[in-house]
Amino acid sequence: MNGLLRGTLLAALSGVALALAGCGGGGGSNPPGASAPTVVVQPLPLPGPYAVACSNVVQDFSRLGLGEDVQAYWEGMPSDNGTPRYATDLLADPGNSLIATVTAPQDSNLFGSFAGQNVAFVVLACYPTTVDNPFDNYSLPTGKVVPHMQTGSDPPLFADPSARYPGLAFSHGYSGSPLSSDYISALSVFASYGYVVIAPFHGDLRFSDLRIDNLSDAIAVLLHLSDFTAMQALRPLSISAALDLVLAHPQWQGHIDATRIGGFGASMGGETMMLLGGARLTTSYPGLSSDQVTFDPRIKAAVGAGAPGGLL
Repeated sequence: MNGLLRGTLLAALSGVALALAGCGGGGGSNPPGASAPTVVVQPLPLPGPYAVACSNVVQDFSRLGLGEDVQAYWEGMPSDNGTPRYATDLLADPGNSLIATVTAPQDSNLFGSFAGQNVAFVVLACYPTTVDNPFDNYSLPTGKVVPHMQTGSDPPLFADPSARYPGLAFSHGYSGSPLSSDYISALSVFASYGYVVIAPFHGDLRFSDLRIDNLSDAIAVLLHLSDFTAMQALRPLSISAALDLVLAHPQWQGHIDATRIGGFGASMGGETMMLLGGARLTTSYPGLSSDQVTFDPRIKAAVGAGAPGGLL
């Protein structure tokens, strides 16, 4: 894990934990006569005290075409000829994987051509488990592993089966996925401190590809700005749908404290957290009109890392 990610996770863990404990502060200044807080939060060791396990995302990598990058599926990148690709195309056991469905509202300002469509989002959940968890680590073609991954219909093995753990909604950055880059390490660190981490594969590139390599790419982005807006608007809805799914799932619902759910977002994931809190999203350029996407009161505290954009 690189040093930047390590420092970011330490700050995020402290921020979410303090806020969920009721120490988040309610405004930008102290009340008259009140002194500034003097509590110093010491750095936490990484990882935390718990072993970590994760939900079933077993995949059939033989489905990859010659020269295809598995991360293109995780991130929703279409093929060169425009064929759609997403993580669901690789799942070898979808019946035992967590998959949330979002029905985009009939609001063309926010959801453009995706308004009214049903969109699937694969979800990875990681959680504190027993030291002697018998589930094997699941190796990925990238060299990363999903720790102690469930297979088949195996239920999660929590460190304390009678406990209700705090939840953490996790939103990766633009064009990433819970398995790309160092994100799986980040999920594991949060879970090692006793959180049930719930992370959708946003699949951003299914909706909007912002890569600009030449003039034609720039023109294509400008002509499809509504798709960029839709992609941003669908992200918080996928988080809410993932929470709905896990909190109602018979294998998970008795193990998560629905009154203690925080959030962490990286880069555009930080924007996603703000949208979940009711922030408005820019829907027109250059007029800069805006609409509220959603508000999910279950998210009690959130931390963002990076530079979110597109908000008013």
